[in-house]
Parts: sequence; C-alpha cells; structure tokens
Amino acid sequence: MLNVIICGAPGCGKGTQSELIVEKYKLKHLSTGNLLRKEMAEKTELGVQAESFISKGSLVPDQMIIDMLTKAIDANEESENGIILDGFPRTVEQAEALEKMLADRNKETTVLLDLQVENRELINRLLKRGETSGRSDDNMETIKKRLQVYETKTAPVSDFYKKLGKYSGVNGMGTIDEIFGRIAEILDAKK
Repeated sequence: MLNVIICGAPGCGKGTQSELIVEKYKLKHLSTGNLLRKEMAEKTELGVQAESFISKGSLVPDQMIIDMLTKAIDANEESENGIILDGFPRTVEQAEALEKMLADRNKETTVLLDLQVENRELINRLLKRGETSGRSDDNMETIKKRLQVYETKTAPVSDFYKKLGKYSGVNGMGTIDEIFGRIAEILDAKK
C-alpha cells in the first residue's frame, strides 16, 4: 500500500503528476480543495460550516479539513492500493494531525514527494497557466504572495517528514515524462 503526499510550490506540477501517479499506481486521489467543494455542494454539515468561513474570506480551520479528510479516507477503505494527498498538509500542525489520524487507523504515510522547481520557472508556468486557463489568481502580484506563503508556512512540512525519514525531494524541472520517471523510481522502490 502506498500513502503518498505530493507537495511543492504553486506551479510545480502537483496536479499533473498526481494524475499520472493515480493512473499508474491505482491510488485514490484526495485533493482537499475538491473535498471542500464536494462537501459544500452537497450541503453537508461540514460543507455548510466550511462555506461560512470561506464566504467571510477566512481559512477553513485545520480540524475541519482533517475531519473532511478522515471522512474521505474512511469512505475509501476498499482502496487497497492507497491514497495520494494533493494540497494537504500545508502546515506542520496539519501534518501532525494527519499522521495521528492515519496511525489511529493502523496506516502511515509512505512518502512525501517534494517537487522542486526554480522560482523563475514557477512564475513562468503560473503566468502561462493564467493566460490559458483564465485563473484570476495566476497574476504576478498574487503569484509572488503565494510563493512567499508557501516558503513560510508549507516548506517546513518537508522538514517534518525528513525527521520521520519519509521525505523525497524530486527535481521538478524538465518534461512531464522526465519528472514522472523520477517519481516512479521513488514509488517503485517503496512498494
């Protein structure tokens, strides 16, 4: 069983690589953003609470995200190949809560894949994505803020997983296939 976390700065290719990992290793893809949107669309108790925070421009509290993730993991017990988490954990506190929740279910994280891409390349990718996708958050001012937030809040998650011996840095430069080849080497060695 593989329980994978994929992380990296905005624009590093997490979504693209997650799709390839899901396809090859038959993992259940859990994106906290997608889970949040699903809960809100279904007007579940969690979804209604989350929407009240989002509508005020506030972040959804960690415990609510953990509760949503727990619900999704429990609903996917039959996924014997494992899961891939994309977009979570974003803070050390979230990582600690995730590890506790998995341990309570006799599971553990296999590896955190950290896609490493130079800032200049990240900015170019995000600006290009903004042109093609129309995402309003892919503009220079917002990109710089998102990269700064990543460095201060999310990058320390890597140190947490290094201490657990579950960290793998991945060179995120090159073609999609080259990057996936590096990821597959790591995951094949963990199976």
